[in-house]
Amino acid sequence: MNLVGHTKQKLRNGQVALGAWIMIGHPAVVEICAGEGFDWICVDLEHTSIGIGAFHELLLAGKGTGCDMLARLHSCDPVQAKMVLDCGAAGIVVPSVNSRQEAEQAVDMAKFPPKGTRGVSLSRATDFGRNFKPYFDSHNDEVIVVVMLEHIKAVQNADDILSTPGIDAAFIGPYDLSASMGIAGRLDHPDLLAAQKKLVAACRQHNVPAGFHVVSMNNELIITRIQEGYRFIGCGLDTEFIIQGCRKILEGVGCAHA
Repeated sequence: MNLVGHTKQKLRNGQVALGAWIMIGHPAVVEICAGEGFDWICVDLEHTSIGIGAFHELLLAGKGTGCDMLARLHSCDPVQAKMVLDCGAAGIVVPSVNSRQEAEQAVDMAKFPPKGTRGVSLSRATDFGRNFKPYFDSHNDEVIVVVMLEHIKAVQNADDILSTPGIDAAFIGPYDLSASMGIAGRLDHPDLLAAQKKLVAACRQHNVPAGFHVVSMNNELIITRIQEGYRFIGCGLDTEFIIQGCRKILEGVGCAHA
């Protein structure tokens, strides 16, 4: 079983890796989205009711599409990290990383000894043992570790966090960051924009690709983020795809529908 497709290679090469966010825990949603050509798909285990059993099924739905399947953990939790990686996830997205210690733990729990502390098993990730040695030998180099910088503390500790070896990308979370600054949801506030620019600059200094989630499904905004230096970009989420699709068709027949 090949662990990682092209996402990590694109990040290493300084290219843009485009992905989508999954909130709906149904395999068909992942199969549809993954089949459209995204580099990566991230299943949100922090803000949804998706459990490890459902996550396993979502990974099966994405198998063979060439899309790297990631899991957004509910916290910097080594137990949950081990479970999603054993299921076959290509990597983890770790929320609320605010210190060097948390960044080191994020990397540590994703890698096998001697570079980390991830437990070894004959799970789906190793094709139930049939691919154990190739998987084990390549995993530490290929697993994707993304930290989320979404608190003012992360801005203050950006250099310490981003100088941690083993981080493949840093995802900037504007909503939580704005809330931690007392300006919740005010995404155009000068202080928030300044904090984001500081994080992007720190990412560039430490050669860590900066990430951003463009929730609104706005092509122009995605291009703007790329021009601003972001390389790991979420292009909407499944619930938003459905909402916008519904609105578009209803707006088109609004008079007849009324």
